[in-house]
Amino acid sequence: MQKSKIFDIQSKTDFKKISLEIFEFQYKNNKTYQDFCNHLHKTPNNVQQLEDIPFLPIEFFKSHRILSENKPIEITFTSSGTTGNKTSKHLVTDLDIYEQSFEKAFQQFYGAAEDITILALLPSYLEREGSSLIYMAEHLIQKSQKKESGFYLHNLEELKYKLIELDKKGEKTLLIGVSFALLDLVENHQFELKNTIVMETGGMKGRRKEMIREELHTILAKGFGVSSIHSEYGMTELLSQAYSKGNGVFECPPWMDLIIRDPEDALTTVKSGKTGGINVIDLANINSCSFIATQDLGKINKDGTIEILGRFDNSDIRGCNLMVL
Repeated sequence: MQKSKIFDIQSKTDFKKISLEIFEFQYKNNKTYQDFCNHLHKTPNNVQQLEDIPFLPIEFFKSHRILSENKPIEITFTSSGTTGNKTSKHLVTDLDIYEQSFEKAFQQFYGAAEDITILALLPSYLEREGSSLIYMAEHLIQKSQKKESGFYLHNLEELKYKLIELDKKGEKTLLIGVSFALLDLVENHQFELKNTIVMETGGMKGRRKEMIREELHTILAKGFGVSSIHSEYGMTELLSQAYSKGNGVFECPPWMDLIIRDPEDALTTVKSGKTGGINVIDLANINSCSFIATQDLGKINKDGTIEILGRFDNSDIRGCNLMVL
């Protein structure tokens, strides 16, 4: 199918139509996904609605090659993982789709990257290979036409002065950082930023104790002197991101959607306002799998926005409870 159609979606009707086309394409061309669907007795013949589409447990990216076309792999994105655990591998055959996805989504929510100074504080990702987040940040930094844009590792003192300097100049600035590094920064320095967006990407990665979003955002907002903390919701297994401009309420670009499933019955969706597991439709994943059951918990508000609430307990077990291939 024409990949350009993914980024031309204008309505829910377009989204549904293309989603069903991609389901049929992936069923026919992705052996792992086809076996999974057959186990659930789901085929293009009896899948007529979005609700009928099976969502592949995200754990399969750790144990199987999730591919829907037979083309050379341009890059393999990998999850960080922890010692002794398998890491997810996302095999990407068309980097142009990923670049279009994150560029168009960033522009939709924040404007042209060329007009923003982008400072990236992503030490745990920067210190390893295969991070899709680093690929995105590096690409956006290169597109930024601001000479101060760049990565920071452990040079927090330099970053402090840069943030203060840019903010005083009135420069539109985005600081995107992993949670533990942003906490390190505000523990040593207090800010009163007026022209800076602070965006956390999640991830304590064993560096600090986990904390709920409200606690994290309260500490960061006070430390940076800003009214709200923005967030990015993405992962190794996706080629699209949802964004939050505060309060943990996320919106998706037109080619992405989040659906909430019943935590006790993975094949059933729940109504708005109810908490459940997050299923992701990411049409940019056309060459891998666009329909993924994550290990995250969330709920859909009445206005259609999504709240990300955390993760399942024992998610390695519960997240893959549909079948084992």
